[in-house]
Amino acid sequence: MHYLTTYGINVIGAIIILILGKIGAGIARRIVTRVLRKSNTDASVISFVAGLAYTLVLVFAVLAALAKFGVQTTSFIAVLGAAGLAVGLALQGSLANFAAGFLLLVLRPFKTDDYIDAAGVSGSVKEIHLFTTTLVTPDNIKIIVPNSKIFADTIKNFSAYDIRRLDMVFGIGYGSSIEKAIEVLQDLLKKDPRILAEPELQIVVAELADSSVNLFVRPWVKKTDYWDVKFDFTHAVKKAFDQNDIEIPFPQRTIHMVNP
Repeated sequence: MHYLTTYGINVIGAIIILILGKIGAGIARRIVTRVLRKSNTDASVISFVAGLAYTLVLVFAVLAALAKFGVQTTSFIAVLGAAGLAVGLALQGSLANFAAGFLLLVLRPFKTDDYIDAAGVSGSVKEIHLFTTTLVTPDNIKIIVPNSKIFADTIKNFSAYDIRRLDMVFGIGYGSSIEKAIEVLQDLLKKDPRILAEPELQIVVAELADSSVNLFVRPWVKKTDYWDVKFDFTHAVKKAFDQNDIEIPFPQRTIHMVNP
């Protein structure tokens, strides 16, 4: 009767601990979810962290329930730790991708639809997962990159800011007027409403190259207009230079013949 009473109390105590643990795990999950949503954290991170909080509270409750029956939880935890270490070593690469993916989702160096250059590839970001990131190139090729490679590399985000500077180089012949060429370029820039007034644009004589005098033209545009302005302006410069007799030279080399 004594044993029945003792074990009965332990069973009831263990059941109560498990019930309270399950309730506490649910509360922990809801609190973590609410807090992360208020901070605009990515849905994947919210799901993972909330699930992790739920599991940790539940594991703690199970260990407490086992302790009611006199189970040595210290040994049990040691076995779990050894098993976790073995699994971690076996999945070292996957865990590195997972950790990098988690940090990418939390730190957000880029987001969906941003155009980036990272891990030796460039493209628009389509999906960010915990293990991989999917990019799509301008010619519509799908690239799946492990997150550990992205996080370990330099990340260039071309879409991070609303405006970008166009860096263009136009070469004119040494016999052409630099002042006239700059005047033509300024007129074309003023006529294009997509060119921003601020920050101030630049037109400078940058190089006296082998076959040409190179002018650097650096206007600022909205990121959505970048490529359209670049292509349209290059086309307009060729037509305007032709109309104003400004030479765009071919590569040239002068050869002096010596008569022996």
